Amino acid sequence: MARYEKQFVNPNFWQDPKNKNLIKDYRNIKNEIDEFDKINDLLKKIDDADEEALDLLEEKIHFLKLKTFFKGKYDDSNAFFSIYAGAGGKDAEDWAAILLRMYESYFKKKGFKSQILDKNYGDGGIKSVTLKVEDSFVFGWLKNEIGVHRLVRISPFSKDKLRHTSFALVDVVPEIKDQDFKINDDEIKIETSCSSGPGGQYTNKRETRVKIIHLPTKISVSCQQARTQGENKKLALEMLKSKLLLLNEEEKEKAISSEKSKVKIPTWSNQIRSYIFEPYKLVKDHRTGYETNNLDEVLNGNLDEFIIKEIEMSK
Repeated sequence: MARYEKQFVNPNFWQDPKNKNLIKDYRNIKNEIDEFDKINDLLKKIDDADEEALDLLEEKIHFLKLKTFFKGKYDDSNAFFSIYAGAGGKDAEDWAAILLRMYESYFKKKGFKSQILDKNYGDGGIKSVTLKVEDSFVFGWLKNEIGVHRLVRISPFSKDKLRHTSFALVDVVPEIKDQDFKINDDEIKIETSCSSGPGGQYTNKRETRVKIIHLPTKISVSCQQARTQGENKKLALEMLKSKLLLLNEEEKEKAISSEKSKVKIPTWSNQIRSYIFEPYKLVKDHRTGYETNNLDEVLNGNLDEFIIKEIEMSK
């Protein structure tokens, strides 16, 4: 730690954008030390009869163990987390909105900082939404949520109360910082529009929403979180750069690992989890086989059992 802190006192250190990685490393190491300090404090205070303290200690040790599984190049990065409604009209859009509430609750429980960068509304809920999620090892923690999430329920939009199957796609991309990576102006097309909203008096009438299309790859990103068009363009370019850097890296390596292929192109056939509302309540992960009848708990953001089992299986 002293090696890092000696550099921090140099005023020139903070002027060089290339030192961002050193700052990130310092924070990750400091977080690790803080976690061990908390465990040591618990060990000093713990009493064999104090089951609550023992459970907390076990949870912290388990969390540190899980972090040793994060060996991916970008596992310690922040993430851009997106949800897209699939086929199914209003039911799919409503399902995407339910998933958004579920994940926002989960981020809050984990202490992750999250903000919505872009939200595209539909008649039944949302067509798509992208959030930026920040904390140490966020991408490593969330990357296994990439894939199709399937809903089975009695459709609230069906007059005949028929059972309906809906799909939504979750995509997670690490935030990749590379000051030397440039995107030429002739490679992108920029579109602006009024920020999307649910309607009524709160609809934004100014054209602050920015959509950027990368012409060679057809990759598109959009942002409406900031108040100005310039700020939204900057955020959208950050997302686009992260996606292109990841894509370029995979093409250079050619031999793409199973982990990276999930990041590259999440396909609709990649169904990872089913959420069944009727005729019984069940949430089942199709990769680990883990399932629970506590549907309401899962939708309230209690996802750790699913995410932890996937992390352990993919070590």
